Amino acid sequence: MLELAGIIILGIIAQWVAWRLKLPAILPLILIGLLVGPIATLYTEDGVKLIEPIWNGKNGLFPGDGLYYFVSLAISIILFEGGLTLKRSEIVNVGPVITKLITIGSIVTFFGAGIAAHYTFGLSWQISFLFSALIIVTGPTVITPILRNIPLKKDVSTVLKWEGILIDPIGALVAVLVFEFISVGEGSAFTRTALVEFGKILLFGTTFGFTFAHALAFAIKKDLIPHYLMNVVSLSVVLLVFVESDVFAHESGLLAVVVMGMVMGNMNLPNLKELLYFKESLSVLLISILFILLAANINISDLELLYNWQTAVLFAAVVFLIRPLGVFLSTHRSGLKLTEKLFIGWVGPRGIVAAGIASLFGSKLLAKGEPGAEYITPLVFMIVLGTVLLNATTARLFAKLVGVFLTKSEGILIIGASKVSRLIGSYLKKNSRHVVLIDNNQTNVGKAKSLGLEALAANIYSDSLTDNIELNDMGYLMALTGNSDINKFAIDKFQKQFGENGAFRLVNSDEMNDPQNNPEEGLFSHTDDFIKLTEAARKNPSIHEIELKGQEQYNGLIEITKADNDIIPLFLKDDRGDLKIISAFSKEFTDIKEGYKLVYLGKAFDIETIGEDAQEED
Repeated sequence: MLELAGIIILGIIAQWVAWRLKLPAILPLILIGLLVGPIATLYTEDGVKLIEPIWNGKNGLFPGDGLYYFVSLAISIILFEGGLTLKRSEIVNVGPVITKLITIGSIVTFFGAGIAAHYTFGLSWQISFLFSALIIVTGPTVITPILRNIPLKKDVSTVLKWEGILIDPIGALVAVLVFEFISVGEGSAFTRTALVEFGKILLFGTTFGFTFAHALAFAIKKDLIPHYLMNVVSLSVVLLVFVESDVFAHESGLLAVVVMGMVMGNMNLPNLKELLYFKESLSVLLISILFILLAANINISDLELLYNWQTAVLFAAVVFLIRPLGVFLSTHRSGLKLTEKLFIGWVGPRGIVAAGIASLFGSKLLAKGEPGAEYITPLVFMIVLGTVLLNATTARLFAKLVGVFLTKSEGILIIGASKVSRLIGSYLKKNSRHVVLIDNNQTNVGKAKSLGLEALAANIYSDSLTDNIELNDMGYLMALTGNSDINKFAIDKFQKQFGENGAFRLVNSDEMNDPQNNPEEGLFSHTDDFIKLTEAARKNPSIHEIELKGQEQYNGLIEITKADNDIIPLFLKDDRGDLKIISAFSKEFTDIKEGYKLVYLGKAFDIETIGEDAQEED
């Protein structure tokens, strides 16, 4: 009991430390696992581990293959949660690059790392290629924390995110085929077995994942599952899919759960966000337990195998030669710049799938007496720990060195996806600005997406937005909801992360009637609240531009629009086409030249007409 409680407590402490230091949690987790596992034998009185994962007759947590069953089930949940986050809309620009990375990139890693392992450690070709198959994977558990703290262009972060999730089952599949090769032996028997196993994995993995995704979605939409059972039923279905798929085709379960997650993640499910939050929390707990267990399961003799110059050579070959080569071949003739290719080639940390399957296959081959099998687990853990440590400490610096670090984030995050927000978002997108709309109303989000806008269904009171790597380039924040409390909360919570260049919100009715207490973050005008914007958009759902002749004319137009409820000033466009958000302090722009344009919502007008209309009203 003490060991079980200790693993959970130490795991959560490691997660907290990683959050404070902005590091992937895998780093402190593995270090803790090593300290309470193999390294503990050096400082405990009786020379035993503080935590022994496998039962050895005296102590240990899991008898027989129990540890590996637990690892497999946990990985299935983690990969399903990763699949839920994959959206087809994210890969419009980089879909071909991702496809090549998980195919060409995997082939380069497989053969390159296999050859390197064979000639550096003198391992057999079978063991060398099993090692290379295991390190094909990167993994969302290590990629996401690194990218979360680096403002990058959306295409770069999207490529790394998708690769990390999709390549996990591919690496596992290749590792299974190599393992079958070693188990069955060379010759025609292997060829037939490999082809049959490969076909079965693809068939049952995709079939089970696709079928159960639609079945669970149907049950959710038809309210066949009570709300309080939604998360646990979904969890049980994921485990069912993984186990059943594995029964029909060994090791096809990983592919099945990823397919299931991807299919459900791209459906319009009413409780998808709630399901994702539950799976995220569960994944954090499982990752915390898994890495400590797997690291503690290593023996001190395994670590001694790595204490030589060959380890450094193999690591350097994988990180500095094989990974960049795979990336450059995969991104040839793509729209990515050289600097972006360099960064993607630099960031390739390995994660939980590599560590978990390496422990499983390594122990099985050791039990069979396969020569060189003792190298599998320590070598893979060396790559996992080394790549995570390297990328976690240097990714931000490397991004700055190669020029992919966004020193000034120009993206615009709009809180609320109402008609007004959609009109403004569409205008900004036409003017080449990266715009993301956030709303917890699925209908509004759907309407925004139908206009070609990037929109997320999210609750701003949760922490999911701060963890979303797709929002790393957000530099402006505009709170445009009809609830003043939500607008104020959005400014307070997200101003530092998403509003470094400016954070604005609509004024409320009280502030609108009291211009002396006009808030500094007021948006557009202190005379226009959400109701006025909505009414103006209802009457004239269009955004117009009018060319200015100078400062005096701009000031005059702002005063006139304050008296006309059908005209709402939004932006100032300079002579280079750059947009500046007009705040409630509408006269803060003092260097307006001829050629600038006033961007406004509402009825169309020209300079002469609006002047005549104003005189008639007087």
